[in-house]
Amino acid sequence: MIAKLARLLKHLVVLCIVCLITSGCVNYDVGVKFDSPNGGAIVQKIQLDDRLLTSGTSQTWLANIEQRTRKLQGKIRKVSSNEIIATIPFSNGQDLEKKFNEFFSTELAAKVRGKKSLELPQIDSKFVVQQGNFIVLERTRLIYDIDLRSLGIATDSPISPNSLLDLQFSVEAPWGAQSLNRTKNGVVIPARRNGKQLIWTLQPGVQNHIETAFWMPNPLGIGALVIAAIVAAGIFFKKQQPVTVS
Repeated sequence: MIAKLARLLKHLVVLCIVCLITSGCVNYDVGVKFDSPNGGAIVQKIQLDDRLLTSGTSQTWLANIEQRTRKLQGKIRKVSSNEIIATIPFSNGQDLEKKFNEFFSTELAAKVRGKKSLELPQIDSKFVVQQGNFIVLERTRLIYDIDLRSLGIATDSPISPNSLLDLQFSVEAPWGAQSLNRTKNGVVIPARRNGKQLIWTLQPGVQNHIETAFWMPNPLGIGALVIAAIVAAGIFFKKQQPVTVS
């Protein structure tokens, strides 16, 4: 009986934290935006329900996000009293992978926690960037694994996790991106498109796996080809000139 009661209390504590921090009371969108192969930004949009603005827990959580953002040379913009946008720039694929994984690591969260303790359900994530250079084009592949099982609700609960959580991940590239997500039977996992942006809705209570790929023009490769073409044209026209005999 005591063991059952302890499990029930633990479940209620986790549920309360979820409702206060990452539930339907909070819209949390994480996006990766590429401007070119050599630059872009990690953009996070957090919007709180008005009822949470005076909550000490939510304010501590937002302060933690702000400190982590600034430690990675990012900026915080307050859109309104209940909405902020955190932007972390990156210079290339390797820099993106490093900063993304560092931001969502428990180690960085603990370093900036300060005097105010903030205990959240354990969420493990891994972000991988793979890039290949094809002279004038560069192909980028992103692989994102995030374990949201700690945010799940008991199967016998009348509450649906999807009704509590509103978590989204998006990728935006100059020429758009393609989803590579497939289940074992070959069915594509849904992702909606908004212009050049591809958006996935993360599912609480399960392990989420996202794969996407896209092409971008390679400025260095294009520049090298232009220079080579100019040099070749110069040699060609020089050979076409008549030879003058003195």
